[in-house]
Amino acid sequence: MSALAESNRLNIIELLRDGPLTVGEVAEQLQLRQPQVSKHLRVLSDAGLVEVEPIANRRIYKLRPQPLMKLDAWLESYRQVWEEKFDRLDDYLVKLQEKEDEE
Repeated sequence: MSALAESNRLNIIELLRDGPLTVGEVAEQLQLRQPQVSKHLRVLSDAGLVEVEPIANRRIYKLRPQPLMKLDAWLESYRQVWEEKFDRLDDYLVKLQEKEDEE
């Protein structure tokens, strides 16, 4: 989670969602310096969120879906709780509206 807390790293994850990119491509699209992007990609790699494939003198980065799937599963439990709360709120608001209509 801490790896995703930094906005540039989250932007990198969003870029990689569309497909693998080199460090230079990420730097260009985010208008960041290449050393800065390399540092962020190292943090994401250490967190297991991206993997790197070296091809000659280039490094191609792509997302690893497994950690993101685990995060989604964890968040799902919270989604269910909030959906239940919103359903109860909706029921309450309908009852209030019905009460106002009766008056």
